[in-house]
Parts: sequence; structure tokens; C-alpha cells
Amino acid sequence: MHPELFKIPFIHLTLNTYGLMMVVGFIAAVSLIRHLSRNITPNPQLITNAALYSLIAGVVGARIFYIMHHFDNFAGDLRSVFAIWQGGLELYGAVIFAIPIIFIYLLYHKLPVRDYLDILAVGLMMALVFGRIGCFMRGCCFGKPADLLWAVRFPYGSDAYYSQVYPDPQRNRSEPHLKLPEEFFSYHDSNGKTFYGLKPYEDLTGEQKDMVKNGKYRCLPIHPTQLYESASAAFLCLILYLFWRRSQQAGKSKNANKLFSKPGCTFALMFIVYGFTRFFIEFLRDDNPFEFDSMTISQIISGALIVFGAALLAVFHRMKSETVGFGS
Repeated sequence: MHPELFKIPFIHLTLNTYGLMMVVGFIAAVSLIRHLSRNITPNPQLITNAALYSLIAGVVGARIFYIMHHFDNFAGDLRSVFAIWQGGLELYGAVIFAIPIIFIYLLYHKLPVRDYLDILAVGLMMALVFGRIGCFMRGCCFGKPADLLWAVRFPYGSDAYYSQVYPDPQRNRSEPHLKLPEEFFSYHDSNGKTFYGLKPYEDLTGEQKDMVKNGKYRCLPIHPTQLYESASAAFLCLILYLFWRRSQQAGKSKNANKLFSKPGCTFALMFIVYGFTRFFIEFLRDDNPFEFDSMTISQIISGALIVFGAALLAVFHRMKSETVGFGS
């Protein structure tokens, strides 16, 4: 975990790893999308503009979804709603907000919508590869305790640590994973006011600092679910690219009857494969609250996306390939 890269002297501006990885992911996705679309449009700037609009809409949607699921964290300080550089974005919110914006943009410029959506699907997985690394560096989207060689420990005061030292009724957990003595849960601020939460690290005694860094009260090892998702996104990016290449080759050979080779099928497949991977990785995560029958909202949405993607795949396969717009 390394949420901050460095602070710029004099102006005290912090460069956060999470925000940097979002930018890197966006640049990588746009570069890939521009490369794959070079034979579709004579004006690559249109692709860059579409990506920029989708980024803005995606960040807004991702933040709204996160706030909806963790509203209690913002009730005391509504200004923190806008502090996206501190983390707190949900991918499903980004997808739900960004795709309609892209769709409207492509229609407005009379571009072949399904062809671009296919390329967007590949680019989106590329962006997710870097985005989840940002989540790992910040410490959000963390996993359950695990006794594995590749399990990781996050530091005292991290999101994972907070989750382990408190009960979590929203995840049907009445006892904490890690039981700390009472002296870790009360401290005084500079005005002498008493707080009954986890002590800031700087307020711990030397002995306590050693216990939370090297002793029995350090964070339990957990699944690095952020890296699982990053690796799965890289794999899905490759799978979608190969599927897109297959569709391109079928189009050039005029093999219109090849199964699921029509424009739009790669985009539809994205919902199916990502829905499956996210559904199962969610079993290893320990951050999202249960919504229904020990299932998180992400798992419920994953199931809906799988069904939606399958329906979309069937519809796109039956549509013609030469029409501009949604039937392109």
C-alpha cells in the first residue's frame, strides 16, 4: 500500500497513486482505442473526444454509486463527496453513466456505433488493469483474510485494518476479525476532546506501534483482490481483442454467417465475461455490504449484466452489418 507518491514542496500538493493510475489507465485505453479504430474513422480526434466525455461521465457515475453504498462515511463531511483523489469509485457506476454518453456522442457524429462499442470494450478492460492497481496502492476494494503465500498485509489505519478490528453487521459479522485491547480505541485531540475510535498511528506508544507493525496486532493477511481484478482485466482485454479480431476477419471475408461475428458482439461479450469474473471475485472481497441473501450489490448487478450481455449478443448477431448507427 502506497497511496501517496510525493508532495510538491511549498504548495503542499500531494500526488496520489490512485489518481495517477487512473490517468495512466485512461491514456493507455485511449491509445489502444485510437490504434484499433484507425481503419474506421478519418478523424482520430473524435475518438479522443468520446473517450474524454466517457471518462468524465464514468468518474461521476462511479462516485455516485460509491456514495450510495457508503453514505454513512460522508454524512459528517459532505465536502468529502468531491474528494475522488482519495479513492472511492465503483466500476459499475462508471459503465452505467459512460455508455449512454458514448452512444449519444457516436449517434450525433453519425459514426458506426456498434463498431466503436466493440473497440471501447477492449479499451475499458485495459483501463481497468491500471485502475485496480491504483485501488491496491490506496488500499480500497480489499479482500478477506487468507492463509496464502501471496496474501498481503495492509498497514495500521488502512481500510482493511479498520474492517478487521470492528464488527460488520452489514456483512453478518458480529465479531471483529482482529480483537484489539481497549486502549487502542480512545484518544484526545489537541483541544482535549475525547474520541472513541481507532487511535491515529502517531498517538500510539512505541510498544503499541511495534505490535501493530510487527506483533500480534498487525493486519491479518488478506486476498489481494485488487490484483486479482487487474490480472483478470488483462486477460479479458486479450480475450476481447482476439474476439474483435475474429469479427474483423469475418467481415473482410464476407463470412456473415460466422457465429457472433457481427459488430457489437465483442461489446456484448464484455458484459458476460466481466460479469462472471466480478461475481466470483466478490466472494473474496470483504468491503462491500451484503444486500440480499449474503450477496453484494455488485454480485446482483453482475448477474444482471450477464443476462443483458447474452440478450445483446443474440440481438447483435441477428442485425445487419452495413447500416450506419446502432445497426452498423
